Amino acid sequence: MPSTTVVVGSSVGLHARPAALIAEAAAAATVPVTLALVGGAPVNAASGLMIMTLGATQGTEVIVTSDDQAAVDKIAGLIAADLDA
Repeated sequence: MPSTTVVVGSSVGLHARPAALIAEAAAAATVPVTLALVGGAPVNAASGLMIMTLGATQGTEVIVTSDDQAAVDKIAGLIAADLDA
């Protein structure tokens, strides 16, 4: 299963706005996408609330996993971006 590790780029981490944007993109994917902190349990990336439970701040490494490499790449790109800019 394709996965990648990406560093959170948003200056305030994965709070409500970035989480909502990521969840919207994950929900649009044709396959499930999960996010996890290194060593942590995966959460559904299509749920903004679940994303916020990760407590990921700027600089935190997040693992993005899905059966679709394009979905992994899209979500990883959003996590790496400063969505608050």
